[in-house]
Amino acid sequence: MAEKNSNPLDLNGSNFNPNLYLDRLFRESTLRQIMDHETEVVKDTQTLHSDMQTLVYENYNKFISATDTIKKMKNDFKEMEDEMDLLMTNMETITSFSDKINSNLKQTRDKISHLSGIHSLLQRLQFLFKLPATLKSRMEERNYIQATQDYLHAQRVLQQYGDMPAFQGIKGDCEEILSELKIELRKQFCNTSASTKELAECVDLLLQLQEPANELCMEFLSCAEKCLGDHMVLLKDESEQRNIAEFIDLGCVGFLSDLCLIVASFHDMFINRVILESTENSEIFENFAAVELESFVQDNMGRYFELLRSKVDSEQEIADTITLVRSLDQFFLKIGASKLSKDINFIDKALEVIVNAGRKQCKAHLHILKLALADTLGKVKQTLTSAKLMSQDDSSKNLSELLGSITVTVVEKMKGVLQDLVVFINPEVTFATKTQFKDGFCTDNVREGLVVCFLHHITASVRNSCSESFLDSKVPPTFILLLSKFCLDFKNGSMHYLLSKTDEIFLTGHKKTSNTVGLTGETEIATAMQESAQHLLNYYVRLQGHNCSQMLRKSVETRDWLHTIEPRTVRAVMKRVVEDISAIDTTVGLLYEDQGTATGNSSDSSRKTHSISVSKVQYKSNWSSYTPSHLDSTLVSNMHKLFSERIDIFSPVEFSKVSILTGIIKISLKTFMECVRLKTFSKYGLQQIQVDTHYLQLYLWRFVADENLVHFLLDEILGSTVHRCLEPVLMEPSVVDIICERG
Repeated sequence: MAEKNSNPLDLNGSNFNPNLYLDRLFRESTLRQIMDHETEVVKDTQTLHSDMQTLVYENYNKFISATDTIKKMKNDFKEMEDEMDLLMTNMETITSFSDKINSNLKQTRDKISHLSGIHSLLQRLQFLFKLPATLKSRMEERNYIQATQDYLHAQRVLQQYGDMPAFQGIKGDCEEILSELKIELRKQFCNTSASTKELAECVDLLLQLQEPANELCMEFLSCAEKCLGDHMVLLKDESEQRNIAEFIDLGCVGFLSDLCLIVASFHDMFINRVILESTENSEIFENFAAVELESFVQDNMGRYFELLRSKVDSEQEIADTITLVRSLDQFFLKIGASKLSKDINFIDKALEVIVNAGRKQCKAHLHILKLALADTLGKVKQTLTSAKLMSQDDSSKNLSELLGSITVTVVEKMKGVLQDLVVFINPEVTFATKTQFKDGFCTDNVREGLVVCFLHHITASVRNSCSESFLDSKVPPTFILLLSKFCLDFKNGSMHYLLSKTDEIFLTGHKKTSNTVGLTGETEIATAMQESAQHLLNYYVRLQGHNCSQMLRKSVETRDWLHTIEPRTVRAVMKRVVEDISAIDTTVGLLYEDQGTATGNSSDSSRKTHSISVSKVQYKSNWSSYTPSHLDSTLVSNMHKLFSERIDIFSPVEFSKVSILTGIIKISLKTFMECVRLKTFSKYGLQQIQVDTHYLQLYLWRFVADENLVHFLLDEILGSTVHRCLEPVLMEPSVVDIICERG
C-alpha cells in the first residue's frame, strides 16, 4: 500500500506528478488513445464534482445542527459550574449544622438507648413468663417447629436464671412440655404415613433440642425394622395364596420400596448433614451411622432373599414362564435401581435368586417330560397288551404308528419346552444380558440339566421296562422290541436334532467358554442309546426264546416216554412252536429289515437227504452190541464236538431280523436238547423225537442265517435221545417224511 501511494504516476496517489504522467502518456500512446483518455478523465472529473455537491447538500443540515449543539453545550456547562459551586457551599453549611445538633442531642440519645434496652428486657421477661402457655398452645396446634424455636429462644435465659425462685416454676413447666414434645417427635419415626421431609424435620428438631445423635439413629432404625417386619409378615402370609409373579410384585412395591425410602431418609437425616460442631466427632458419628445402616440393610435384604428363595423352591407346578420372567426382570431392575449399600452388591444376590428360579423351571419341565414319557410308554404298553392285530397289514400300520407316536411325542414335547424356556434369554430381559446368568442357565440348566438328563432318562426308562434278573412274562415282547427300535431310531436321528436345536436356540455350541469343557457330547449319549437298544433286543430274544423253550420243555417233561405209542403224526406242540416263530418273524420284520444275505436255501430233497445221511452214518451200527470201546469213542467224539463246533447260545444279537430269529431258535433248540438229555426213552419215544426234530428241520431252516446251525442242533437232540433210549431203533427217513407231511 505504501508503494502504491508513493508512485508519481498514480492519479489517486498523494505523490502524483502530472508532468511525468503526461510525458509517459504522450510517449507510449497514440493520438487516438490520448484523446480517449482525455475524454475519460473529463468524465471522471465531472462525476467526482457531482458526487461532492451531493455530499455537501445531504450533510448541510447536519453541519448546521452540530454547530448549534456545540454552542449550546458551552452555555450549559457554564451554568452547571455555577450550580456546583453553590452546592458545595450549601453542603458545608449543612455539615456544620449537623455537628452542632449531634453535640446537643448526645445526652438525650443515651437516655433513649438506655430506655430501649430496658424495654427489650421487659419484653423478654414477658415472653419468658408466657412461655409455658405458648408452648402448650403450640403443642395443641401440633406446631412442633415453632414450639422448638420458642423454647430455644428462651433456653439461654432459663439456663442462666432458672435456679432463681421467680423462674423455677417456669423452668419446670417448660421442661415438662419439652419432654412431651420430644415424645411426640419420636412417634413420627414409627408413623408409616410420614414423609421423608417430615422425618427429617423431626430429627432436626430433636438435634436442636440436644438429643444424642447415636440414640436417634438407633431409634429410627428400630422403628424402620418394625415397619419392614410388617412387610415380611405380609409376604409370608401371602406366599401360599399368591403365585410367584404376584409375590415378586408385592415385594417390589411394598418391601423394597419402603427399604429404599428408609435408606434415603437415613442418609438425609444422619449421614449427609453436619450434626456435630466438632469435625472429628462428626466423622466418628458418620462412620457409626454408616456401619449401622449397612448392617440394617444386609439383615433385612438377607431375610427377603431367603423368603424369595423359599417361594421359588416351594413352587410345585410350572408357572407361566413369560409371567415369571417378567416378574424376575422387574425384581432385578428394582434391585439394580435401588441404592441400598455401597459395599454390598445385591445385584449378584438377585442373580442367584434368578438363577435358582431358572434351575427350578428347568427341573419342573424335566419332571413333566418324564411324566409324559412314562404316560406315552404306558399307553403303548397297554395297547400292545390289549389289542389283537388281525392281519399283517394292520400290524404293520399299528406298530409303525406306535413307534412314530413315541418319537413324535418326545420330540414335540422337547421342542415346546425349549421354546418356553427361550424367554429367559430374550434380549429385552435385563438379566439375560448378564454372563453370570446366561452361561450357567443355557449350559448347565437347559442343555445339561434338562435335555441331556432327559435323554439319559429315556435310556434308563426303556432299560427299566425289562428286568435284569429274570424274564418278566407280563411285559409284552413286542413292547420290548418296539422300544429297542425306538432307541435305535432316536439315536440315529432325533437325538442329534434335539441337541442341535438346543445349541442353536441357546447358543451353547457356538462359543467356547470354560463351561463348554464339561458338555456332554453326542457320542456319549449315542453310545448309551445303542447299548439300551442292544440290551432290549437281547432281552427280547431271551424272552421269546424262553417262551418257546417253555413249551418244548413241558412237552418233554410231562410225557411218559417209556409207554408212548408208535408215532402217527407230529406232536401239536411242535406245530405251535413253528407257528409262534413264524409270528415272531412277521412281527420282527415290521421293524427290522434283514442285513446281508442269508445262506442259500436248499430244496426239500436236499434237506431230506441230509437228514437220512446223518442218521445212517451215525446210527448204522448195532445198538444192542455197544461195547465199552464204542462208548468211549462216542464220548470222545462228543467232547471233540463240544469244543470244535461250540455254539454261543446267548451271543449279542445284531439289529436284523435273521439275527433275532437265529437267537430265538438257538435258545429254543438248546433248551429242547437239554430236556431230552435228562429223559429215558423207549423205542417209540425215540421215533417220536425223530419225527419232531425232522418237522422242526423242515420249517426252521428258513428263519436262520445258516441252516447248518439248525441241522447241527437237531442232530445233537436226536443223538442225545439215542443215548438215552433202552432199545434204540430209528425209523426210516422215508417213513419220517410221510408222517411229517401227514402232520
